[in-house]
Amino acid sequence: MRRDGRGAESLREISITRQFLKHAEGAVLVEFGDTRVICTASVEESVPSFLRGKGGGWVTAEYAMLPRATHTRSSREAAKGKIGGRTHEIQRLIGRSLRAVTDLTLLGERSILIDCDVIQADGGTRTASITGAYVALVDAVHWLMGKGAVSQFPLREAVAAVSVGIVAGIPVLDLDYMEDSSAEVDMNIVMTSSDRFVEVQGTAEGTPFTVAEMDAMRILAQKGIRQLFAIQNEVLGR
Repeated sequence: MRRDGRGAESLREISITRQFLKHAEGAVLVEFGDTRVICTASVEESVPSFLRGKGGGWVTAEYAMLPRATHTRSSREAAKGKIGGRTHEIQRLIGRSLRAVTDLTLLGERSILIDCDVIQADGGTRTASITGAYVALVDAVHWLMGKGAVSQFPLREAVAAVSVGIVAGIPVLDLDYMEDSSAEVDMNIVMTSSDRFVEVQGTAEGTPFTVAEMDAMRILAQKGIRQLFAIQNEVLGR
């Protein structure tokens, strides 16, 4: 039994609320337990310079945490004048994950920008961001199709992510902050709904982990991500 009463193979309570903000083409609030992230999708009728004239579109992401998303206040990165390494890594991961399931040629020469803003952090902010960002992206695509700007649905499949780890010698699913900070192994896994991997990020904090432990975490992650796909589909009315 874990600190919050969950079993080792259980997700936290997951909630995805669509149309959370008024103005964005796609906007969701995603909650993984006490971790809460607002994911918005904005359509722009332009692409980066390296894609101009090629007929294809672009999907990218930005990630940020509010100053009091955690136990103590952190300075805004804008005030520091530069984006931190962790932020840069996470927003690139979110963008890669969404592009992995998007046929960019069907978007035309336009971009969809996903903003993931963490308003409360309790572990798993990057995995919550990816899972929520996909739903926001779907809504933005439907907005484009409703305008007649896109004729074919460009998302080939769904994408979602979850954390796994080894805590006190036991493989566990969907770590909160306390578990993450004490884990012997911490891993984030991003998968598509066809059971393919986009990214696997795993780190041993102390003793290196074995193939058997890695397989146990992978199996837990696959089980959890399939549940996330079911939640995404329910929210999207599929």
